[in-house]
Amino acid sequence: MSHHNTVFAQFLKFIPRHVFESLASEHHEGRKLRKISRWLQFVSLSMAQLTGRESLRDIVSNLSAQSHKLYHLGGRTVTRSSLARVNERQPYTLYESLFSKLLAHCQGVAPKHGFRFKNKLYSLDASTIDLCLSVFPWAEFRSTKAAVKLHMGLDHDGLIPAFLTITDGKAHDITAARALKLPKHSIVVMDRGYTDYSWYNHLNNSKIFFVTRLKKNARYRVVERRGVRRSTGVTSDQTIELTGAKAELCPIPLRRVGYKDLESGNQYYFLTNNFKLAASTIAALYKSRWQIELFFKWIKQNLKIKSFVGTSKNALMTQIWIAMCVYLLLAYIKFSSQITGSLQQILRLIQLNLFERREMKALLRGDPPPPEISPNQTRLIFS
Repeated sequence: MSHHNTVFAQFLKFIPRHVFESLASEHHEGRKLRKISRWLQFVSLSMAQLTGRESLRDIVSNLSAQSHKLYHLGGRTVTRSSLARVNERQPYTLYESLFSKLLAHCQGVAPKHGFRFKNKLYSLDASTIDLCLSVFPWAEFRSTKAAVKLHMGLDHDGLIPAFLTITDGKAHDITAARALKLPKHSIVVMDRGYTDYSWYNHLNNSKIFFVTRLKKNARYRVVERRGVRRSTGVTSDQTIELTGAKAELCPIPLRRVGYKDLESGNQYYFLTNNFKLAASTIAALYKSRWQIELFFKWIKQNLKIKSFVGTSKNALMTQIWIAMCVYLLLAYIKFSSQITGSLQQILRLIQLNLFERREMKALLRGDPPPPEISPNQTRLIFS
């Protein structure tokens, strides 16, 4: 029977150690670490993400119970105080940089979005993570609560987070959106929370297409009307010019598409600067924005980003960025192995077999485990 490292060791093999150590040296502050390394910090917190550990004591106890299987991970047991200290003092930017490296690998193997056009497609949204104000006073959001906000740009090629910014809960969505560097000719889809006429004009000048909802109180005049096929749900297709108080911020012709959902009967009006795609495609693009809502729901249900093992800003940011790195590792395994199971199924299989010595790909394919050979059987075979 062939020998295999633990499933966890195989999971972490997708991160080249020399790349990680190079990033660790680049993002190091203070004296040289003696009792713990940044790699051991990553091993501990990624294990916590995969197994749902609730506290530092829980993480340390779990690692201690598996101490005889940590050799091939390049790790060892840690103390709670050492792990807490490195979480608080060593910059979280290491894992932000690691996220960028993993993202590049994922994008190289990710499947394309399901639309016919070849433009890159992104959805923008933000999600708030509520915190206790007395425990996280640095993240004050309102008079009685604290919060941080995840600003996300979801790449529809593989449905992976391509842009991620973490701010305090007070930061407005459009503030983070303005800082994004989107590639030319890409299409970005967002809800009405990103309404900003000057930004629309900036996207248009940068040769970036946008699709959003038109505000109910928006003022405009119709320049041109085009025929529509009502059987597709499209009720109108117009070229408009904004005429409101801030119209001078976006002095370009825009496209207003009316769409009625055939199932719910709800009427929607979309605004875009793309005049080439079919009106029904514009409606389908906005409908695809729901994927980013599902993404936020998935990470909050399956990763540890709602409860934290440290109370400082650096510890919190470290935990969130490691959670995002774990997500990209799971996505990369799915894409590169061409496994048909969902990401949640992959996570559950790895979670339940984390320290088992089995081939990970065979486990994820659903192959039956190899038969165990007892010592007595071995002696009988070779006698």
